[in-house]
Amino acid sequence: MIKREKLFEQFPPVSKKEWLDKISADLKGADFKSKSVWKTGEGFEVMPFYMQEDNENFKYIESLPGEYPYLRGNKTGNNAWKIRQDITVKDYSEANRKTVEILMKGVDSLGFIIDDPESLNEKNSDSLLKYIYPEFVELNFISNGRTKEIVEYLLNYINKTKTDPQKITGAIETDPLGRLMLNGTLCIPVEKGLDYLADVAAIMSPLRGFKAVNINASNFCNAGSDLVQELGFAISMGTEYVSQLVDRGIGADVAASRIRFSFGTGSNFFPEIAKLRAARLLWSAVMNGFIPGNYESARMEIHCITSRWNKTLYDPHVNILRTQTEAMAAILGGTDSLTIEPFDRIFREPNEFSERIARNQQLILKEESYFGKVADPVSGSYYIENLTSLLADNAWKLFLEAESYGGFLESLKNGFIQRKIKESAAKRKNDISKRKIKFIGTSLYPEQDEKIPPRTDIDRLFMEQHSTEDIVVEPVRLCRGPAVLEKMRVNVEKAARKPVAFMFTTGDLLMRKARAQFASDFFGCAGYRIIDNPGFETVEEGIKTAMTSESDIVVICSSDEEYSSVAPEIFKQLKNTAVVVIAGNPPCMDELKSLGIEHFISSRSDIVETLEYFNTHLGVKS
Repeated sequence: MIKREKLFEQFPPVSKKEWLDKISADLKGADFKSKSVWKTGEGFEVMPFYMQEDNENFKYIESLPGEYPYLRGNKTGNNAWKIRQDITVKDYSEANRKTVEILMKGVDSLGFIIDDPESLNEKNSDSLLKYIYPEFVELNFISNGRTKEIVEYLLNYINKTKTDPQKITGAIETDPLGRLMLNGTLCIPVEKGLDYLADVAAIMSPLRGFKAVNINASNFCNAGSDLVQELGFAISMGTEYVSQLVDRGIGADVAASRIRFSFGTGSNFFPEIAKLRAARLLWSAVMNGFIPGNYESARMEIHCITSRWNKTLYDPHVNILRTQTEAMAAILGGTDSLTIEPFDRIFREPNEFSERIARNQQLILKEESYFGKVADPVSGSYYIENLTSLLADNAWKLFLEAESYGGFLESLKNGFIQRKIKESAAKRKNDISKRKIKFIGTSLYPEQDEKIPPRTDIDRLFMEQHSTEDIVVEPVRLCRGPAVLEKMRVNVEKAARKPVAFMFTTGDLLMRKARAQFASDFFGCAGYRIIDNPGFETVEEGIKTAMTSESDIVVICSSDEEYSSVAPEIFKQLKNTAVVVIAGNPPCMDELKSLGIEHFISSRSDIVETLEYFNTHLGVKS
C-alpha cells in the first residue's frame, strides 16, 4: 500500500526570527537596516520580506471584492476596466468621425475635451454624438465652462435617441478646486463656483451613473508630490466637495455618488498598486463618517491616467515602456477606467500612430495577457498588503493634518498643501541631480547622436504656468522630472557649436574603460559630442591626439593609483586648450587641486549643477 504524505510535509515551517537570524549571519556583521530595509521616497521603511503574521492585524483583509470597505475593488466576477481615449474637439464633425473610428478599435470610454466652450450648442452636440450609442460606451466631457449646457444637451440627445438614462455612464469632469489650485484663481469667486457645481449635480439627477465632480489627483503627482501626498490631498479634496455639496442641500450619499477620482500612475510599480487599494480604504472610512452604515455610498470610482512627470523628450519610445508598467499597476490596483497617454504627448500633438500604440497597449493587457480575468489578483500578497497599510496610515495622518487647518480649501488658502508639495518636488529634483532617480535616455545611457524629435513643440514641452495678479491662493506648479536636463540638451543642440568632450583613457584597462563609460554618459546627458578612445599607451600619445581633436573638455580616465603620476603632465600640456576634468574622486585629489586641477566628476556629483556650469563656461546660451 502506498503511503501518502501531505504536500510539503518534509519542509517544516520557518519562523520570522529564523529568517532574520539567517539574514544577519549572511550579512556577516553588516547593519541589517542599512543593507536590507528599503526607505521609500515617502520616508517609511519597507522590510525585505513579509510573512503571514505581518497581516494578522489587518481587520479589513478578509473582505471580498465588491464588499465594503472596497479595498479589493468594485468588481466581483472579473477585473474588466474601461479603455479610454481622449479627443480634443475643435471641429465637431471631424471629432465625431474620429470617435466612430476608434470605437471600432477597442475603445469603450471617450473623453471629449471641448477646445472652445463658446462653440457649444445643441446642433454641435448632436453632431459630436452622432452614431454613438451612449448605453454601450462611457462618455466624459472636459470643458472650461458651460457645464450646465453640456448636461442639458446630453439629456436632450438621450431623449431624442430614446436611450435609457439609467444605463448612461461617464462624467462631466468639473473640478473648481483643482482649477483653483493650479491657476491660483477662478473666473468667478470660489463660493459661486461651488454653487454652480451644486446646480450641475442637481440637474444631472436623471443620470444616476454620471459623475459631476472629477477629482484630478494626477495634478498632485504631476507637480512632484509623493504617493502619500497624492492620496492624502485627494481624500481631503473629496471630503471638501462632499461637505460643500451637503451645505448646499445635497445629501451626502448623492454627493458621493457624483464624485470620481482620477489618479496619476507613476513608475513605482508595487506602491502604485497599493495606492489605489489604500485610496478605496480611506474613502470608505471618510464616507462612513458622513453616513455610518451606508456602505454603497462609500464605493469609490477610480480613473487612472499615466503620469507625465517621468516622460521624456529624448529616447521617447522608452515612454511606451514606462506607460505599460504604469498601466499594469493601475489595472492590478483595480482601476475602473484607464487612459494611457501617447508616448509623445508631452512634446507634440499625438498622431494616429502614437494614439494607436497607446490603445493597443491596453488591448494587449486585456485580450492577450488576460489582466481583466481575475478580480483583485494581488490580494493576499503579504508585501502589497503591508504597502497598502503603510500608504493608508501615512496618508490618513496627512489628511487629518489638512483637516486640522479646516479642510482642503483652507489648507490651500494658508499654503499648507503648496508647502508639502514643494518639499516633495525639491527632494525629487535633488534625487534627479544625484541620479538616485534615473531616466533612461536622458539622465542615464543617452543616445549620443540623437536630435530633437520631428514636430516637437518647445513651448508645449516647457510650458510655464502664468499667474494673474488677482490670485486667491498660491498656484501649485506642474513639472516634469527630466525637464531640467532636457532644457540643457536643447540649448546645446541649438548652440552655434556643440561642445566636445575627449576621453583621455590611459593606464589600468578595467578602470579606464569604466570611467570613460561613466564620463561619456555624464557629458552625453547634455548632448555633448563625445570622442572616446581605446586607450593610450603613453601620456605623450594621448596629449598629441587631444591637441588635434579641438576638444573643449578633456576627461582623464584612469585608476586612482595612477592619477598622481599621469594627471599633472596632462593638465600642464592641455590646460590652455581645454578644461581638464578627472573622472573619479581619487585619494590624491588635494594634491591635484594644488596644481590647479579644479574639476572632478563621480557618482556623487550633482549632474545638473555640473552640466549647467560647463554650459555657461563654454558659452551655451540658456
